[in-house]
Amino acid sequence: MFNKRDYAAAERFWSSNYIQHSAHIEPGREGLFNLIKAAPASLKYEPGVIVAEEDFVIVHGRFSGIGRPRNWIAADVVRIVDGVLVEHWDVLQDEVARAESKSGLPMFGDSFAGEAMSRSE
Repeated sequence: MFNKRDYAAAERFWSSNYIQHSAHIEPGREGLFNLIKAAPASLKYEPGVIVAEEDFVIVHGRFSGIGRPRNWIAADVVRIVDGVLVEHWDVLQDEVARAESKSGLPMFGDSFAGEAMSRSE
């Protein structure tokens, strides 16, 4: 949904009774869809590590092109019932550049946003 904005397909995967726990998103499936519809066309989502247990899935990802000074690094927690997303929570952080990373490591993936990974890394 975030990259292709195919809302008809998204309706098949988000419950009509979807529960949204995010402070920055209006309630329900329509709240999420309206947020994406209002986002810049440059919005891109990159999934990373995915962990699942029973009905819960956590996806660590990066939102870029969101019209903010920094990308967002997200840990999205969803509850899935019968293959449909029924509930969502998230934890968001602004992504930092190499110079700001005390660990010297990127917050997402193998390289910092805007930097290509070199062979020496």
